[in-house]
Amino acid sequence: MSATTLLPLQQDSIVVRFGRWLRRDIRGALSLAFLLLLIVVALLAPWIAPYSPTEQDYANMLAEPSARHWLGTDDLGRDVFSRLIHGTASSLYAAFLAVGVAVLVGVPVGLVAGFMGGWVDLAISRCIDTLLSFPAIVLAVAVTGAMGIGLTTAMLAVGLVFSPQLARLVRARTLVVRQELYVDAARCFGASLPRLLLKHVLPNAIQPVLVQATLLLAVALLAEASLSFLGLGVQPPDVSWGMMIARGYMYMEIAPAQMYVPGLAILLTAIAFNTLGESLRVALDPTLRGR
Repeated sequence: MSATTLLPLQQDSIVVRFGRWLRRDIRGALSLAFLLLLIVVALLAPWIAPYSPTEQDYANMLAEPSARHWLGTDDLGRDVFSRLIHGTASSLYAAFLAVGVAVLVGVPVGLVAGFMGGWVDLAISRCIDTLLSFPAIVLAVAVTGAMGIGLTTAMLAVGLVFSPQLARLVRARTLVVRQELYVDAARCFGASLPRLLLKHVLPNAIQPVLVQATLLLAVALLAEASLSFLGLGVQPPDVSWGMMIARGYMYMEIAPAQMYVPGLAILLTAIAFNTLGESLRVALDPTLRGR
């Protein structure tokens, strides 16, 4: 019997299955289109924004929306619409950085724990349980305080806080995949441990990670806003949606657009990430198709 007969039947790739489902899922398609639009806005912010995010107009401080300033100005006379556009890049960067760190840390840890088993699994699982016992935002604040203040540092801390969730998810899936016949066959044919993990186990354990990572992007966006509100995220003169809320809440009765506009941007983006994550879950889970 050849090795190929022991391998699982060839199936459509994740991309093909997701594309097929997305064509039938209007909510997922709209969410993806909205997120792609935000990415384009973030990349083209210097050319789209009518003003620099730091340009001050002292004659129009806390001005109401007008033809000159579409969403008004803040307490220093800076155009709110321009700052909203430039803040898109920082907020999306923060979300993707945090989730990227979580994936890079959590996936290998969960993969090793689930595949090795024994005392390795026990030790890693106890560390994961310990980290999960702390409130995420409190742990992120503690790590940020130890590593230093700044957007990149803050989101690295958030990513480290998120990594135990992905590690536990990958571990649970790996425990199932390692029992499959094609893994035993690859081991019998002399596959090394890295090859077993990367070629046979990881591709079949990664699907729930894609869904969870998409959902975590929304949580990371809210975490950035929380840390920036506490003064641990973006620092002046840079701008993010969270920082705009932190500065705008003091003037919410005089110039409500300062706070409500970035808050609405965060809300819509978080909904888009969550909706896309749900679409991914349905697209990648055969038991949910057709519902």
